[in-house]
Amino acid sequence: MTVGNAGARRRQPSLAQLRAFAAVAEHLHFRDAAAAIGMSQPALSGSVSALEEALGVTLLERTTRKVLLSPAGERLAVRAKAVLDEVGALLEEAEAVRAPFTGVLRLGVIPTVAPYLLPTVLHLVHDRYPHLDLQVHEEQTATLVDGLHSGRLDLLLLAVPLGVPGVVELPLYDEDFVLVTPPGHRLGGREGIPREALKELTLLLLDEGHCLRDQALDICREAGREDAPVTTTAAGLSTLVQLVAGGLGCTLLPRTALTLEAGRSSRLLTASFADPAPSRRVALAMRTGAARSAEYEELAAALRGALRPLPVRVLSAEV
Repeated sequence: MTVGNAGARRRQPSLAQLRAFAAVAEHLHFRDAAAAIGMSQPALSGSVSALEEALGVTLLERTTRKVLLSPAGERLAVRAKAVLDEVGALLEEAEAVRAPFTGVLRLGVIPTVAPYLLPTVLHLVHDRYPHLDLQVHEEQTATLVDGLHSGRLDLLLLAVPLGVPGVVELPLYDEDFVLVTPPGHRLGGREGIPREALKELTLLLLDEGHCLRDQALDICREAGREDAPVTTTAAGLSTLVQLVAGGLGCTLLPRTALTLEAGRSSRLLTASFADPAPSRRVALAMRTGAARSAEYEELAAALRGALRPLPVRVLSAEV
């Protein structure tokens, strides 16, 4: 009974204390943790000490050289993050209920979609959702998915399928790939070329980590190519097409990228594939059970309408 009374008198930890501890647990460095959450280092240290007192346990092992989590800290760091995630979800849901399409929307976009789709997305948001604070983050697929799971991002615009648990995909469109060749290439300017033509080409690809690289390799395998030796790669499509213009090989571009990227050089030719042409699907992706899921579905529907002038096959929500 005495223990119960003591527990009742113990102060409840505050969200600020939990946030400070979670930051230290992530960075294992007081200065970096303080910078990450916009708090002064003394205030952060005081918050963690106050949390230790409130909980009655030692969370950190402090030395002159580094900060370590105690065994109790290791266990409670997971709980602290879960509490903060739930509070964030609560605030997000309250905001969504209070006023749809207001506040911040953190959109992650892959580099092979961003330059070609963002003008349409930004125009749509500006015209239809003027009170929405859209924040765009261009990153590779794996980083975007991690950001979605951690709550750093709200919505993704990327190539699917992802095959990731806890993520719902809202399909937008399919688009064909075209072959881009240097001048004088035997396939340049042709239409209806068979996929098997990829077997003998020197194909230039993006660096590892880009989903477009993986899609290109999948297309090569479907065409019967056992391997696709890669001696030259690029970090972006702009560099890739310049390498093609310089005669180093050929590459595959999604149709939405063709006007912008092929227009960078007069020393490029394009060729289209016979039906069914190799293609990719682009979608919005959200967390399963997202508080703003109705908004995201409405945004996907609006985007489908806005994308119709582009060289894509717009999909229905039921696909």
